Amino acid sequence: MGQQSQLALLGKKRFLPFFLTQFLGAFNDNLYKNSLLLMAAFAAAESLPFNSDLYINLAAGLFILPFFLFSSAAGQICDKYEKSMIIRRIKLLEIVIMAVASGFILTQNYLVLLALLFLMGIQSAFFGPVKYAIIPQHLNENELMGGNALVEMGTFVAILAGTLGAGILTEQPDATMWIAISVVLFAILGYLASLFIPKATAAAPDLKINWNLFQQSLIMIRKTRSNDSVHKSIIAISWFWALGAAYLTQLPNLASETLKGSPEVVSIMLAMFIIGVAAGSLFCGQLSKGRVEPGIVPIGALGLSLFGIDLYFAITPATTTNLLSISAFVENAENLRVLLDLGMIGFFSGLFIVPLYAMVQQRTPANLRAQTIAALNVQNSFYMVVSALFGMVCLGVLQLSIEPFFLTLGVLNLLVCALIFRRVPEFIERFVARFVKKVAGH
Repeated sequence: MGQQSQLALLGKKRFLPFFLTQFLGAFNDNLYKNSLLLMAAFAAAESLPFNSDLYINLAAGLFILPFFLFSSAAGQICDKYEKSMIIRRIKLLEIVIMAVASGFILTQNYLVLLALLFLMGIQSAFFGPVKYAIIPQHLNENELMGGNALVEMGTFVAILAGTLGAGILTEQPDATMWIAISVVLFAILGYLASLFIPKATAAAPDLKINWNLFQQSLIMIRKTRSNDSVHKSIIAISWFWALGAAYLTQLPNLASETLKGSPEVVSIMLAMFIIGVAAGSLFCGQLSKGRVEPGIVPIGALGLSLFGIDLYFAITPATTTNLLSISAFVENAENLRVLLDLGMIGFFSGLFIVPLYAMVQQRTPANLRAQTIAALNVQNSFYMVVSALFGMVCLGVLQLSIEPFFLTLGVLNLLVCALIFRRVPEFIERFVARFVKKVAGH
């Protein structure tokens, strides 16, 4: 599927309403979460239930926790019932949560807002399996890569827009009013978009739901191991989220403490990474030419490591004590190299992640597809927690600076991907057949 036909999916009723629904959901999640974090960061100490550092870290944890707790139920429900109906009910729940949240945003009740963030995490955990399970039901097989590319692009652009939007809103004179209005408005828009999603029939209507959620999570994870390429694709996807979390978590410290950049520099760094992911995702859809192509994954893995390692050499700690504006920051050639590396890490992330999601969708039986995505979400959450602990050990206990930490990530990515490719030779075989032999033939 070329670039033109890939983008043509956005003109189709079987794809556009779903695309808009997931885009608005990801945007609103990040608008609410980041607005809450910024409000807490600048709130008077007495208005918070505990200190701001603990509050911010607890907020991040509470948003991820529902993926551990509820993904198994979400996967079963998604396989058992019609999917467009599930999406509409999830979006209605979002409206209710945001309507309640808007009142507490105005009164700045941070404890209740924290509880509502947990509820937003729950609705996101239920949306995850249906998001990826519905795509193969509405798209033809030759559209699968292009559809996934657009969804990944849309998700990361929504994350960026929601994060930047939160920063803009919290700087307004009537910040709480604008935030309260915005989160409700975008929840309503998401629901309206969901009304136009075509029906997607239940894949396993006779499924008996196991409400022992921990046991069911283990059962679903075990089931994914029956197909080695699916199992290793899931591990690779979870590794990607761990790697991405490790990079993104350190961007504020890299910008402010090492490179002496202003808060706006953090936004530019985040924007470079996410724009890179969006561009890489779209290019991946074009490169695949309408086929689910495992051979693209090694290209993404190699690029991730090369630019991750180059980031180690590009970082030159600033000697100034004053925080640099964006214009002053980009006057330094080494800083431009840092921005380029972040953009290219994002670009190769897109090449890495899109084929893996498409492989999981294509190679999983329809009656287990949502449960497989749910198992993937459980593992993603676990890997991201391990990533946070790894960062704490390296940067806190071992006292590594950010530069060798990034070098470690680049080298680790090579080792992890080499192990995955060794267990599933198809990745390298398809890379050689599709790209190396083609180049050699010319």
